[in-house]
Amino acid sequence: MNRNGIAAILVILLMAGCQVKNKNTNKSETMDKKEQVMNDNDHQAASGTLDSLLAIRRSEFVKSKPKAIADLYDEGITTVANSGILEKALNIGDKAPDFSLINQKGETLTLSDELKKGPVILTWYRGGWCPYCNINLHHLQERLPDFHKAGASLLALTPELPDKSLSTSEKHNLEFEVLSDVGNTVAKEYGVVFQLMKEVADVYQKGFDLHSYNGDESNELPLAATYVIDKNGIIQYAFLDADYRKRAEPDAIISALEKL
Repeated sequence: MNRNGIAAILVILLMAGCQVKNKNTNKSETMDKKEQVMNDNDHQAASGTLDSLLAIRRSEFVKSKPKAIADLYDEGITTVANSGILEKALNIGDKAPDFSLINQKGETLTLSDELKKGPVILTWYRGGWCPYCNINLHHLQERLPDFHKAGASLLALTPELPDKSLSTSEKHNLEFEVLSDVGNTVAKEYGVVFQLMKEVADVYQKGFDLHSYNGDESNELPLAATYVIDKNGIIQYAFLDADYRKRAEPDAIISALEKL
């Protein structure tokens, strides 16, 4: 069977799974509001590193999904890693491009203005549909006082349309800036954008309608990258990984801030 045939089968499996309601629905790749509240409570009760929380999600996914889907997602990650994006993305020592974007309140925010106040933590998330992103955002909110204590502000960029990013911000009670980078315009300047493998994009589109979240059909997403930018606009810390299931540890971010 060719790859298109396999992708079609995976889409059918995913759609069938979405129609079945059972006690294990909190393990699905995209969570409804009730499931998110349950997971948020688990996260609040959990202790340890961010990766320990993400590891729980990774384990749940493997247990709840057909092996063929897990294998397809792994292939997608490998494709991103082999694309050369990690070598081309901006890194430590590079000048961070300035930008202006709209936040969740509809206000325009400019990076250079934020840097006048102190160092900036710049992080990307794929969208509110991504459970790994939601875990990360929740954890960043918990560590926000530590970032502020280190004199830094936190900016989260997403390719989601403003209405979608507002929904994500409200759902997680985020107190930091969430910026809508429609079309991944800023992400492209930083070199952290890739195109989904067609088979993965098809599963995403059938599963939760990625195009409606981003307002286009590009099937492009940003890496879950994180930078610490000093007041002079120079990148002093960079987390770059092809695996969207891994994120920058807040302790590593704070350690970088303490060296400024």
